Amino acid sequence: MAAKLKRTAGEPRDHGIRLGLRENLAQFSLLVGINALVGGLIGQERIVLPLLAKDEFGLTAFTATLTFIAAFGVVKAGTNFFAGTLSDRYGRKPVLVWGWIIGLPVPLLLIWAPTWNWVIFANVLLGVNQGLTWSTTVIMKIDLAGPERRGFAMGLNEAAGYGAVAVTALASGYIAERWGLRPAPFLLGLAYAGLGLGLSVLFVRETKGHVVLESESRTTGGNRTDAGLTTRAIFMKTSFREKSLSACSQAGLVNNLNDGLAWGLFPIFFAASGLSVGRIGILGAIYPAVWGLGQLYTGGLSDRVGRKPLIVAGMFVQAVAISWMAATSGFGQWAFGAALLGAGTAMVYPTLLAAIGDVAHPTWRARSVGVYRLWRDSGFAVGALLAGLLADLISIEAAIYAIAALTAASGLVVLVRMYETHPRTS
Repeated sequence: MAAKLKRTAGEPRDHGIRLGLRENLAQFSLLVGINALVGGLIGQERIVLPLLAKDEFGLTAFTATLTFIAAFGVVKAGTNFFAGTLSDRYGRKPVLVWGWIIGLPVPLLLIWAPTWNWVIFANVLLGVNQGLTWSTTVIMKIDLAGPERRGFAMGLNEAAGYGAVAVTALASGYIAERWGLRPAPFLLGLAYAGLGLGLSVLFVRETKGHVVLESESRTTGGNRTDAGLTTRAIFMKTSFREKSLSACSQAGLVNNLNDGLAWGLFPIFFAASGLSVGRIGILGAIYPAVWGLGQLYTGGLSDRVGRKPLIVAGMFVQAVAISWMAATSGFGQWAFGAALLGAGTAMVYPTLLAAIGDVAHPTWRARSVGVYRLWRDSGFAVGALLAGLLADLISIEAAIYAIAALTAASGLVVLVRMYETHPRTS
């Protein structure tokens, strides 16, 4: 740690801490790698669990099959909210470490599960793990990056996470086809959890000092007057009162509603047409692969063109892609739809996080990110329940079309309610 520098009146304190990707490259890169492990832990389930529900546990109703996603979504959403508050109170690193400790038993529970209730409990723990670890890596990267390249930073973060989802989904589909649905695919998750815990304990450094530096810079510059908000006030501001924050929150919810559909219903939809587990694995990997890799470009693009255009366009592209999946059939057609869905999601995902970081003051930004992620990941539960009910009552195609319509409506809400948040374009 560099020696404390002298400062003149009105300048923020400097304890050798710097904001920016280049200035924090080693720690930022480590956090990108850790978030890839976070994504890999959820990727082990993307193909295998929906098929496991039918083949090993005899579940035939879509609503019952998707209970594991609903449980995951509810718990992750609530954990996201508390992750922001806890990281402000106790520090980012302790929250990250505890997230990995809680996630360590998840692969073992999935391997040994004698009943579906074990699978649901494993996904409760997975929801806590994802809420603590993914939220904290997001918050820490926002802390390190500073305001200038926040969109690019979020693109890297989400690309790593969802790229790992794609790779692990593809690998687990191949492993399941060759060696069976259990236990082999879940051994990947066990390795991810152990490595993530070790790296977090040994090498991750706390980033709250970066928050102090940015907060003082913004306060002394007269940019913000709302640094002392309570948690309740931050919840209301992020959820309802602040136009861009609330528009982003509802768009995030609908975006993950789509992901719940893709995770839980698409593998069953594809299997009903006679596709093999291996080909379903490829389709299940295309969507998060395009999503993950696309964010390497879209996150930085939002720093140049603004947040709002990408969010609006991305929601409409997702709506078209979801409709395409219901309207067509065959591996090639579905592969195109999965790629289009991934592209639309890539436009939206890092941009929403960057917009939250633009608006929220550094002193309550972690809690605002937690509130946004509460709403966003509630979409998993809403999507699982809505898709399951509609599929049981009407058909899988009806469920897919309904969610496409909701996605288009969400894009219209952003178009009407959100203002541009990036300082270079506002």
